Amino acid sequence: MGGRFAKPVVFVLALLPLAYWLTALSQDALGANPAEALLRGTGLWTLRMLCVLLLVTPLRETTGWTALARLRRMLGLFVFFYALLHFIAYAWLDQSGQWDDIVLDVPKRPFIWVGLLALLLLLPLALTSFNAAIGWLGAARWRKLHRAVYAIAVLALLHFLWMRAGKRNFDQVALYGAIIAVLLGWRLRRVFNLRGTRHGTIR
Repeated sequence: MGGRFAKPVVFVLALLPLAYWLTALSQDALGANPAEALLRGTGLWTLRMLCVLLLVTPLRETTGWTALARLRRMLGLFVFFYALLHFIAYAWLDQSGQWDDIVLDVPKRPFIWVGLLALLLLLPLALTSFNAAIGWLGAARWRKLHRAVYAIAVLALLHFLWMRAGKRNFDQVALYGAIIAVLLGWRLRRVFNLRGTRHGTIR
């Protein structure tokens, strides 16, 4: 797949889960509890998109395919998009849009406020995902701001862990935890290697 077609292809692929949910809803094919199916589905796809986003830099550096760098901002917006859908599914379908109930519910369940914190951290990243924002903030500050995605990934995983803890279902948590640990560990190793090189040591 050439760099010219990478963006439109990835854009279409990233919209496939939404297309599936809309089709399934129209055909009443989301099971006995469509609200729960959408809540769980949007949450899983937020986590999956985060993993894909974190994979871009290691994949680009190991393959030399520089065109991958142009996908990061679009993938970041899709992370925010699915996280927002996840929150809407919670607020609208699970809580019936009753904001008083939502305000009371959030402090009672830690996994909800952790997820909400991740969404709030995603918001400034989404709002500064266009080229003009780099000029306003400066490239260095823009990069520092967007490193918040690492904390967001940890919060999203913690949200998933606490949510699954109630049912003691940790299989998928372990899978995504391992993926995120490898992707963040790769970055930490690169930072240590760079520091070692600057100080004239071999790591």
